Amino acid sequence: MWKEEPLAYRMRPTTLADIVGQNHIVGEGKLLTRMLKSNRLSSIILFGPPGTGKTTIANVVAHMTNMPFHQINAVSSGKKDMEAIVGQAKFEGTSILFVDEVHRFNKAQQDFLLPYLENGLIILIGATTENPYFEINNAIKSRCTILELHYPTPDDIYAVLERALADEKKGLGAVPIEVEEEGLRFLAQSCGGDIRAALNALEIAVRSTEDKEEGSLYIEASVLQECLQKKSLHYDKQGEQYYNIISAFQKSLRGSDVDAALHYLARLIEAGDLAVICRRLLVTAWEDVGLANSEVAQTVLTAIQSAEQLGLPEARIPLSVAVIEVCLSPKSNTAYKALDKALADIRAIEIGDVPDHLKDAHYSGASKLGRGVEYKYPHEHGGWVNQQYLPEPLKDRKYYIPKETGKEKRLAELYARIEKLRKQK
Repeated sequence: MWKEEPLAYRMRPTTLADIVGQNHIVGEGKLLTRMLKSNRLSSIILFGPPGTGKTTIANVVAHMTNMPFHQINAVSSGKKDMEAIVGQAKFEGTSILFVDEVHRFNKAQQDFLLPYLENGLIILIGATTENPYFEINNAIKSRCTILELHYPTPDDIYAVLERALADEKKGLGAVPIEVEEEGLRFLAQSCGGDIRAALNALEIAVRSTEDKEEGSLYIEASVLQECLQKKSLHYDKQGEQYYNIISAFQKSLRGSDVDAALHYLARLIEAGDLAVICRRLLVTAWEDVGLANSEVAQTVLTAIQSAEQLGLPEARIPLSVAVIEVCLSPKSNTAYKALDKALADIRAIEIGDVPDHLKDAHYSGASKLGRGVEYKYPHEHGGWVNQQYLPEPLKDRKYYIPKETGKEKRLAELYARIEKLRKQK
């Protein structure tokens, strides 16, 4: 009844038209399609998340061009493997070399391959989950067209699942199978864009369901839900996706989008990354809420201490409170921006000496040097006195530009009043 090869393997596309979710690359009139139609294929790098079809596209390209096709992994294959492939290419003619994890190419591999990319003997198709603009050396990158793949939509995946159920040769269509639509929709929505995972779950459900008397199968939605493996969210901490999630989390906090911040918090919690959650929450409380509601930093710190003591999964409770409060607090970055301006002046211009009246006068002979002689003690002048504190070259410098938001509005009013008094000098 069942074929030996996994359903996901059997359903692999053999033409560009079979590839779903990548119309921006393989659609009519798009770059890769034009390359193949004009028979002018050049070296390319395919990058995108796992399961988006990088290997599949490479195989389709090889099938459509009828060129010799060789496949290696940049980690496990060495220079000798490449020498053997180049040797075959010299005999067979221009050949396609598919390199998985191409970002892991070492210098020796690159140096060996580059001349054959230049003379056209080898056409490289590289695959990587990492951003090639960061991870691939210029020598290889400059000789390739970079194409980014995206996760297919749930509708794309649903169409593939329906095709697998109907296809009598490659799919499951040889046996009458009735599947609850709710279950198929669940697979399409919950597989994380991974068509392979959705097909594997469908096949497990079918194989584990007993035939009815008339030889047909009925698959309930609950069975499909049980068969879909939980998505792994343990990101490579050196990978781009990891930093994208962290960046989105912090920017959602800054942008006061509670729902987005909770979404990215959930992803980081699911990945078990408590340390990075706490650090990003705390820095956002100081960097982006700042003077508008400085008390929120203490709330966040308390939540972090509670989270660290509780550990996951209970840590999610204080963290959720902190995230919502940071999101909905008024925002101000004036404090650290003011300091950054002061730092920039120190590093870039002549800053001058500390004014004599502010210098330390707590030693014998200080007054003879003019140290502290003209200093006016503010408490003897009603709490504030008009005197110069900045060095002479910087005396008119303004670093702090307050915002009238949240609790900083009160500080802005006080600052404006002091500035008005200072100008009366």
